[in-house]
Amino acid sequence: MKKILVANRGEIALRVMRTARRMGITTVAVYSEADRHAPHVRFADEAVLLGPAPSAQSYLRGDKIIEAAKLLGVDGIHPGYGFLSENAGFARMVGEAGITFIGPSPKSIEVMGSKLSAKEAAKKYNVPMVPGIEEAITDVTMAKEIGLRVGYPILIKASAGGGGKGMRIVEREEDTQEQMERAISEAISAFGDGAVFIEKYVTGPRHVEVQVMGDNYGNIVYLFERECSIQRRHQKVVEEAPSAILSPEMRQAMGEAAVRVAKSCDYIGAGTVEFLVDSERNFYFLEMNTRLQVEHPVTEMITGLDLVELQIRVARGEKLPFAQEDLKINGHALEVRVYAEDPLNNFLPSVGTLEKYRIPSGPGIRVDGGFEEGMEVPIYYDPMLAKLVVHGATRSEAIQKMKEAIAAYEVEGVATTLPFGQFVLDHPAFVSGDFDTHFVQQYYTPEKLIESQQAGAEVAALLGLRFHLENRKRLTVPDVSGSEWSSRV
Repeated sequence: MKKILVANRGEIALRVMRTARRMGITTVAVYSEADRHAPHVRFADEAVLLGPAPSAQSYLRGDKIIEAAKLLGVDGIHPGYGFLSENAGFARMVGEAGITFIGPSPKSIEVMGSKLSAKEAAKKYNVPMVPGIEEAITDVTMAKEIGLRVGYPILIKASAGGGGKGMRIVEREEDTQEQMERAISEAISAFGDGAVFIEKYVTGPRHVEVQVMGDNYGNIVYLFERECSIQRRHQKVVEEAPSAILSPEMRQAMGEAAVRVAKSCDYIGAGTVEFLVDSERNFYFLEMNTRLQVEHPVTEMITGLDLVELQIRVARGEKLPFAQEDLKINGHALEVRVYAEDPLNNFLPSVGTLEKYRIPSGPGIRVDGGFEEGMEVPIYYDPMLAKLVVHGATRSEAIQKMKEAIAAYEVEGVATTLPFGQFVLDHPAFVSGDFDTHFVQQYYTPEKLIESQQAGAEVAALLGLRFHLENRKRLTVPDVSGSEWSSRV
């Protein structure tokens, strides 16, 4: 594999290209008119314009991407995450064009792309499931019967869903019809598929996912877990590895369950098996993401592995260079997603020009980004500017290092989620590890963020005043009038 096209943009495109270049592989970037001068375009060895800014006319045009790949003699296509990364049709088209898709097979993507078929496959391998029904329904009477059987509250979820779309929590039987209709409508609008299923709503849930990696020779390993419970609008904002709540026994049980899920669909490459963990530390299969995750850097930090390199090596037919018993956890890693969103205004996107953009650096600090000072944040794509990642010997050390990194991150021109990240790191619930996916609903409001910022400013002012007074004492010229020294002058 001598030339790879990265069918993506921004930070993940750069991330893949850096590893490819280190491996001596030529890279091809694709871009929209809005990204003409983006860093990933300049970094690549070659670049191809796909079309206008909207994704549907550029990054989602699989036909144009494959056409460019064939024209430039590309050996492999890496999809990154988002866009076409979990599109089985695109993966199949890539293979039919005689190009290697750096990811799982179309079959694996299809099986795990539907929550219903994923549950059906995993269930055959004795993977724990949330009580509910593993078939699509639209009948409200049946939904109520299921609710009474498993017990309210229940969760109505779109089978083809993701990102919280097509999802409704139903607290009472009498609310079932209204919430069913809303979930189905939203699922049709977002995914073109109104199929929904129902399961028991897990109270106090934590979102813990397991990274898996498989090769073409039947070897599948788990690369430990990531805690992703700090979310806003069902989307992750702060992630860490390992989880603060898993015992070695539970870690092994979840890891082995994740491997069984991967085996259920003959998985090859990097994938993530997501679980819900309840307050009693029971875990249940949620879904599998058949791609590289946004939060993969924290796994890389604690394992010392390059997941993109492993993806490429597996895609070109190599065996995994290690076995499960060779893998060990080293320290603790944290990731804060830096979005151009305003945490004081319901996390709404904040577009504008990055008038000032300085990223932190130092031992144990990593920034995966796709923006530079002076660039404009476009309205067409996900508003993530970068991923700020740190590694420490312990969780406490990692938290402290992340606080320092956030303080050193300078952004002017747009609002970002950095202050929210600081709020999370300072909160007793996060520090103690006693939190779940309801952290934002339970603890966060814009007023509390402002209050915490003011408190921080007051502490900084007091420390500054103390430092000033102490230094003033040291620098004050002593009164020597009447002393023996002064009389001799």
